[in-house]
Amino acid sequence: MSTGASLPFRPAGTVVVAAGATATSVTLPPGGSSILVFNSSASVAFVRFGMIGETTAQLSDTPVPPGARMLMDAGRLVTAVSVVLASGAGSVFFTRGDGSVY
Repeated sequence: MSTGASLPFRPAGTVVVAAGATATSVTLPPGGSSILVFNSSASVAFVRFGMIGETTAQLSDTPVPPGARMLMDAGRLVTAVSVVLASGAGSVFFTRGDGSVY
């Protein structure tokens, strides 16, 4: 593949987090180095990727606006995600897969 080429996102599995003002961590499904984050809540979600048992999101982590989606390259060694909302409660979806374009 040439430098700068893009590949369509190919999903492998999804987890849903019932997020709130306290950080919640979950194990990600296997299958790829890209993660599509969809914040269906009415508040900004802050996400952090890492290892199981060692990942706690803070309000200074990567923000995902309400109603928005963001495709990130987290690498294959990432096994967990943590999310915290700026306020309120809502669902945040994490879909693991491969690809660089959604």
